[in-house]
Amino acid sequence: MIVFSAIVPHSPLLLPTVGKEHREKLKATLQAYAEIEQAVYLAKPNSICIIAPHGTRYPDAYSINLASKYVCGFKAFGDFTTTITAKSDYLMIDRLQRKLRNEGVPLTLSSSEELDYGYSVPLLLLTQHLTAWKLIPISPSMQDGRAHFEFGRQLKRVLHAEEARVVVIASADLSHKLSHESPAGDSTEGPLFDQAVRDSLANKDPNTLFSLDSNIVENAAQCGFRPISTLFGVLDGMNLETKVLSYEAPFGVGYLTARFDLK
Repeated sequence: MIVFSAIVPHSPLLLPTVGKEHREKLKATLQAYAEIEQAVYLAKPNSICIIAPHGTRYPDAYSINLASKYVCGFKAFGDFTTTITAKSDYLMIDRLQRKLRNEGVPLTLSSSEELDYGYSVPLLLLTQHLTAWKLIPISPSMQDGRAHFEFGRQLKRVLHAEEARVVVIASADLSHKLSHESPAGDSTEGPLFDQAVRDSLANKDPNTLFSLDSNIVENAAQCGFRPISTLFGVLDGMNLETKVLSYEAPFGVGYLTARFDLK
């Protein structure tokens, strides 16, 4: 069953070995991460399901990474020492993919032990005190928000019926076009997208996000739209308390952190 859920950013700058002095500007996000890490620990999960945007992606199919184990590293960011390993919840992944495919959900399986930073950063920051947990890494497709919402609803039906305790995390950075400091330059679409995400969470209504013109979504240069849309589907109809813990953009990229406590 699903016992806790959250949205977290995945900037490598959050890591002490990478961000170094820049972490002071991410203080609110780091404090929010610490709160979520404690909540994950108290939820006592058997498995962590992470929906992250940079893995294997197909135009019209979702993907689950099924490997015997997973290895997370940060060599691409100059850190050659920090690593984290995770066991695969291959039995739950197998049940998940079978049930989803039987229901007609377009789903593929990939197999790679190496995980990108969309998974690695949340895992490093959220599992520091956990033991005996397993991982379910999911990648979105290129379909629109409503399609991902429906995929999330299908995902919930399977995960919530499991006996094991499952935490579901959307790994999601918002717009990379918020200001002149942004890595992709500034735009009018970036702030519009980030505000739509925040309004959807405040109103507990994903339609605010889904009603955005597709050009706004894509021109915002974001990587959180589809993981967040999927999470909205996972949480649809569940009795929960939503709390946005932080939102900041000191480097021109929107970092939002939120928790969803199931009642």
